[in-house]
Amino acid sequence: MVDVLPRSRFGCDPAAGDQDCITFAIAGEGGIREDDWEAGAVTEAATPDEIDDLARRAQDGDRDAMEMLLTAIRPRTLNVCRGVLPYTPDAEDACQEALIKVSQKIGTWNQRGRFTTWLHVVAVNSARSTYRRMKNQAVAADPQESQAMARPDPRTTSVIAGTRLDLLEAMETLERDHPQFVEPLLLRDVYGLPYEEIARLVDAPLGTVKAQIHHGRKLVRPLLADST
Repeated sequence: MVDVLPRSRFGCDPAAGDQDCITFAIAGEGGIREDDWEAGAVTEAATPDEIDDLARRAQDGDRDAMEMLLTAIRPRTLNVCRGVLPYTPDAEDACQEALIKVSQKIGTWNQRGRFTTWLHVVAVNSARSTYRRMKNQAVAADPQESQAMARPDPRTTSVIAGTRLDLLEAMETLERDHPQFVEPLLLRDVYGLPYEEIARLVDAPLGTVKAQIHHGRKLVRPLLADST
């Protein structure tokens, strides 16, 4: 079983002031392991510079570049989705949704940071929206009449193949009252982005982002503790 409470390091840096960080473990079969990120095992063949170049060309209306871009980023996108969804077809659905959003909203990438950083936000939001659909499908008056019940119930399957449904539930709870905390917290403590990069992504002052992450951690920590 995957650890639910803080571990050694995953997206947190005590030297950068992350003394109270929450290290969300995403590990195991079908998930993203910390070692994978550091070893580069979840990256695709195209380099970040090549992906940025394809994205800029796609923004300018180059359809061939868009097709090449979507092909290049699919492995990375799928791995992000797999990190939080337990059922492989659902992760693939989330990945497809994310790629569609990329093709539709690529103009919102401001080119101030890596395209792959922007992609992480799109992918994790698609995974979360897929999770909401899973929850709705899992609710049925008569399980015998619902095909949705043939797949794992995401509300009761807290750790499947190393995924983090407790994290998704915690983010759903946090978003109801403090939606501004969710994205910075995920980007910092799950995906390990630097504070400065997060500030550029969410278009907020650095001090504001640090405060949002700090307060988000305080609110999420007891939610994760309750899931153990």
